[in-house]
Amino acid sequence: MQDAASRLKALFEQVIGAPLPVRLRAWDGSEAGPPQAPALVVRNRRALRRLLWKPGELGLARAWVAGDLGVEGDLYAVLDLMAGHVWERDDDSRSIADALRDPQARAAVRGLLKLAGPAVLVPPEPPREEVRRTRHLHTRRTDKRAVSHHYDVGNDFYEIVLGPSMVYSCATWETDDGTTTLEAAQRDKLDLICRKLALAPGQRLLDVGCGWGSMAVHAAREYGVHVVGVTLSQEQAAYARKRVAEEGLTDRIEIRVQDYRDITDGPYDAISSIGMAEHVGADKYLEYAQNLYALLRPGGRLLNHQISRRPQPDESAYSIDGFIDAYVFPDGELAPIGTTVTQLERAGFEVRDVESLREHYNLTLRAWVTNLEAQWSRAVALAGPGRARVWRLYMAACALGFERNRLGVNQVLAVRTPEGGASGLPLRTRTWGA
Repeated sequence: MQDAASRLKALFEQVIGAPLPVRLRAWDGSEAGPPQAPALVVRNRRALRRLLWKPGELGLARAWVAGDLGVEGDLYAVLDLMAGHVWERDDDSRSIADALRDPQARAAVRGLLKLAGPAVLVPPEPPREEVRRTRHLHTRRTDKRAVSHHYDVGNDFYEIVLGPSMVYSCATWETDDGTTTLEAAQRDKLDLICRKLALAPGQRLLDVGCGWGSMAVHAAREYGVHVVGVTLSQEQAAYARKRVAEEGLTDRIEIRVQDYRDITDGPYDAISSIGMAEHVGADKYLEYAQNLYALLRPGGRLLNHQISRRPQPDESAYSIDGFIDAYVFPDGELAPIGTTVTQLERAGFEVRDVESLREHYNLTLRAWVTNLEAQWSRAVALAGPGRARVWRLYMAACALGFERNRLGVNQVLAVRTPEGGASGLPLRTRTWGA
């Protein structure tokens, strides 16, 4: 009888129609696949049961989070080698359903059922880190719950991942040769936003989705503005308020736990929304843009910093990534940059500048993964092994997504241009005064 690894390798190649690109190590100690390649480790039969009950990405994610699957060697290399066969299959590739019409493939699956053991008749419980949900409502209550799932992991855990800057969005890097630190790149990103908004002493800035207060502190300290920062996360707000007090900026910064739809104390001179709009939802995006437009004074500027995805031939077929939705950003939705610009314009904004930072996010995510791996034991102690595994996989996979141009991130500068048409921007907007 073949060993477990050889049987799994044969099934993969039969269903996918391509050679196994990684080494495979099974729970019985057997190995198969290219000997010098990084290894995908199937630690127990439960991993097979998860895949049989939930074929595809979500089954793989459950096995990874539960610790049933692991990687020996370079995680990026494994994800890169597997991506074209599992996550990024071309339209002309065979689907699993097509492959299973083949008698040999059906025989392989029967073999897999035997390999999984008698417990295959009972579906394994999903890991406790998984969010159970059926609809994407984007009400105030569901948005608050989704934000809490993602951000209320513990500030100590985020300090490990994000480093001293505590900025959870794409940094801007001067070089990609390792000579720029993450902290310097995040500081440069915050300053770039301040310059795009043309902040000046005495102005009012609204920071929507203020996170741990980094933008608010930078803008108040370096540009002399008064800032209102809003978040739905109690833990973020507590951390941000402590930072504000330590900086001696309580007279210039107010941190609120508040939904953006409930802000009524405009007008503001400028609004920053950095990595927040991904939580809004496609059906609510126009409302989001209209609310921000109403909160700006005529001539005021919005800087919207947002992850995007590639457009699809049939946009109605778009579905939220199963792993991200279940474990990372519940209810998060991505839109093509063209859709975002259109919605901002429909709300009344004049879009004046769009800057892609796609390659910058690849560098940022890799820096975060490095931080997490360097303090892995402490991260596991703080957040639990399942949550730590979620973050390692999510950030590494997203880094490759940005690298491959399957994901993008853009800064959109928009103005509430007065009726007279004077936008207040320089003729050449890329001369930011730095």
